[in-house]
Amino acid sequence: MSILLHIETSTTNCSVGISRNGEVVALKQQNDANYSHAENLHLFIIEVLKEAGYTPGELEAIAVSKGPGSYTGLRIGVSTVKGMCFALDKPLVAIDTLEILARQYVVEDSSNDFIVPLIDARRMEVYSAVFDFNYNKLRQTEAEIINPESFKDYLKEAKVHFIGDGAAKCKGVITHPNAVFTEEILYPSANEMATIATKKYKAGDFENLAYFEPFYLKDFIGVKSRKQS
Repeated sequence: MSILLHIETSTTNCSVGISRNGEVVALKQQNDANYSHAENLHLFIIEVLKEAGYTPGELEAIAVSKGPGSYTGLRIGVSTVKGMCFALDKPLVAIDTLEILARQYVVEDSSNDFIVPLIDARRMEVYSAVFDFNYNKLRQTEAEIINPESFKDYLKEAKVHFIGDGAAKCKGVITHPNAVFTEEILYPSANEMATIATKKYKAGDFENLAYFEPFYLKDFIGVKSRKQS
């Protein structure tokens, strides 16, 4: 039996789940634009463990969303998971954030369609990747500035389903008739981590705790305060 803890903090959605044999049995999440992850994450972990009826020692592995996404959110999630893995002597499983987001969307009408998860990365830039309807990654993750030519090769072939909080900024720029924008799916969730994490756990696909770092994709850019000292 595989009992796994899943932590997703790459966006404003702080999400924690417990799965048993690939099925989610407890989930707690909250979307907060103020990024209250530091205050909520440990509380959510305690709550889902209690709801699922497990102790931390009964976990067999801990999975974390590795990025790309918010520098602060990823740092909080990964540091928490690394600390727990060290303390409990459990393996760490890292999962591509964009795949987690992509798995929220199910292509029902055509097996030729593409899924493009988009995470907002300021101004007209997004973090994106391209997946087929089986969630196989067809194009690697990129930080890109959206323009009318973005994803044109995929749009020529079939419908492209754009999801995530970065999709809104693309809607007025990408006007190809094969572009489909879904506004209901905005943020990655721990709920979609179970399938991937269980597969990695069974395959022994673990990270090196000492060296693992989030996939930031871009360097952190701090914002100076306008207040004068």
